[in-house]
Amino acid sequence: MMYIHVIFLRVEADVFNKFKDHQGKFDESLITNLQGLLSLYEAAHFRVHGEEILEEALKFTTTYHDSSLTHMSRQVSEALEMPIHKTLTRLGARNFLSIYQQDESHNDILLNFAKLDFNLLQNMHQKELSHITRWWKSLEFGSKLPFARDRVVECYFWILAVYFEPEYSISRKILTKVITMFSVIDDIYDVYGTLDELTLFTDATERWNFNDMDELPLYMKYCFEALSDVCVEIAEELEKTSKGYGIRYVIKEMQKLLGAYFEEAKWAYNRHIPTHMEEYMKVALISSGYMMLSTTCLVGMGELVTEEAFNWISTESIAAKASSIIARLMDDMAGHRFEQKVSAVECYMNEKGVSKEEAFTELQKLVTNAWKDINQECLHQTVVPMAILMRVVNLARAINLLYRDGDGYTNSKTKLRGLIADVLVEPVKI
Repeated sequence: MMYIHVIFLRVEADVFNKFKDHQGKFDESLITNLQGLLSLYEAAHFRVHGEEILEEALKFTTTYHDSSLTHMSRQVSEALEMPIHKTLTRLGARNFLSIYQQDESHNDILLNFAKLDFNLLQNMHQKELSHITRWWKSLEFGSKLPFARDRVVECYFWILAVYFEPEYSISRKILTKVITMFSVIDDIYDVYGTLDELTLFTDATERWNFNDMDELPLYMKYCFEALSDVCVEIAEELEKTSKGYGIRYVIKEMQKLLGAYFEEAKWAYNRHIPTHMEEYMKVALISSGYMMLSTTCLVGMGELVTEEAFNWISTESIAAKASSIIARLMDDMAGHRFEQKVSAVECYMNEKGVSKEEAFTELQKLVTNAWKDINQECLHQTVVPMAILMRVVNLARAINLLYRDGDGYTNSKTKLRGLIADVLVEPVKI
């Protein structure tokens, strides 16, 4: 199989000084070299804190690309919408195939091989999705929990962004089941459950006793039993590679997530808006679900995973926390005024006394800084293999796609349908 991976190599930012003129500004002669300008634009997205020259490069390249919208190439227009660093691998591969095909210098044999490779892997993914869909239908949540969003395909697409490689088939199946279950649980806490019911459910999960469900309403019992079965599957998979200790980390993160859901539910019932962003983010970073997903994504990755890797995630590594920040803030900005819950937007507006537009600007800066944190850890990672760290990076990429232009998860029929079709439905024509 042939794949495209971004490789993080440390290059001193000063190397870009050679593209500046005698006044210390980027030389405007660069605008005649569209491919060079595009490369500079892409490089700027790998910047870390303090690399002012790459900040200048991003502003320079974006300005000139925006000013040439009428005659820019498809490659440039797609890069402006989604740079390589934030692109889902499978979407990027599919898009590049058509771009490469239009290049007069393309190699027909290589192109056909790449198309065949894409279609073979797509067929594998389709079979996995078929398995997961049968599991989902067997739960009968459509009738037992009719209020919950049915997003099993979208969840698989989400997890496919985390790992698409054939060797991680088990990981995809497990993590898709987990994220689908927590999508339902999120709806229980946000939409349907009463505070008394949520108290019972949270208490039960804190005890983690799946035989003690007598006090739960029937719809919660269905959900609790299904979550129990998924956790058993996780434990069995970990035992296959003598990683049984991993289930403790997974359950702990699930309990923390459920506790955060409950805290937010109490805010909603009491009509409480945290007065400080710090108070809000202490809970909301957990409720984003990304610490739990970052931990659970290690399941099924075989010998690559060690207890040190689980510890790295659970102690909130820089990249894992940054990914959670991106998830939380992008979700909040996308759902502002549509979701009936506390968000970072209201908290920031109240604390700083600013307008919605000013709050969005400042929160977007926090998202940008979080990407710099991710880049920093990728350049200096020594604790876990890069293959593990990339799962955290890919989670950030997925959330960036889902929430960049509104809530693509809740409104998936209008925002994700075409992308899902490209990756999971329509093969590349050979």
